[in-house]
Amino acid sequence: MIIVGNVLAGIVALIHVYILVLEMFLWTKPRGYKAFGLTPEFAEQTKTLGLNQGLYNGFLAAGLIAGLIAGGDTGFAAKVFFLVCVAIAGIVGALTASKRILYVQTVPAVLALIFVILGH
Repeated sequence: MIIVGNVLAGIVALIHVYILVLEMFLWTKPRGYKAFGLTPEFAEQTKTLGLNQGLYNGFLAAGLIAGLIAGGDTGFAAKVFFLVCVAIAGIVGALTASKRILYVQTVPAVLALIFVILGH
């Protein structure tokens, strides 16, 4: 169970690294427009918001990676905390931005959380 939980937590971390790249570096590029449904004009006007959002997603990824590296009770606590944060962020995103966020963020985070807890 712990291996499955760690693999899933790692996948969630990688998803958030990818989101960081989209928001911080590709926000004003065609890939960013497509990912977030932006027009070039709106993307240009809101690029600092994308940068900020990307940074927060990077913090979520970093916390999960730190939890995976730390292991033991400290790693467990970090993984649980950051997976709960990801799940909540996904719920808020689904309610305020796009229902798709629920499947991209919340579902993987909850699955990882279940396995992390069962493996502890």
